[in-house]
Amino acid sequence: MSQTEKAILAGGCFWGMQDLIRKRPGVVTTRVGYTGGDVTNATYRNHGTHAEAIEIVFDPAETSYREVLEFFFQIHDPTTKNRQGNDIGMSYRSAVYYVNDEQRDVAQDTIADVEASGLWPGKVVTEVEPAGPFWEAEPEHQDYLERIPNGYTCHFPRPDWVLPRRDASTTA
Repeated sequence: MSQTEKAILAGGCFWGMQDLIRKRPGVVTTRVGYTGGDVTNATYRNHGTHAEAIEIVFDPAETSYREVLEFFFQIHDPTTKNRQGNDIGMSYRSAVYYVNDEQRDVAQDTIADVEASGLWPGKVVTEVEPAGPFWEAEPEHQDYLERIPNGYTCHFPRPDWVLPRRDASTTA
């Protein structure tokens, strides 16, 4: 069996992110929860400044961290500060929580490609921060859209959305 890696991402309501990301090739498991904030043992009713986030365990032999991030930037709008769709507030910010320096570098490079691509109408506001404690959300939030297929989501894949890499001659 291959070794796995972990990615922790926040991009609005965690229900929609989990539903789409879990179906990606190479994704082994997902769970939703709270991270990046100030409350110990965060819960849905008390998560302070934490973001709603998803923890993704993936097989790097099947999908790269870069590919996970590219899909993440396709399914949410990284240019809206503290907002996704109708969801407004710090809980719904766009953030990448890296687990090592390599992930930080890949995240920064991917964000630079998103910026340069013009695929989104504004400046990318995605935070890139070291991973901290991840507080698993309550059972009713796990696998929400699998249990309630017509439930709320503000995430969707954008057909034909492909993130180009910046021209190497324009990066310094």
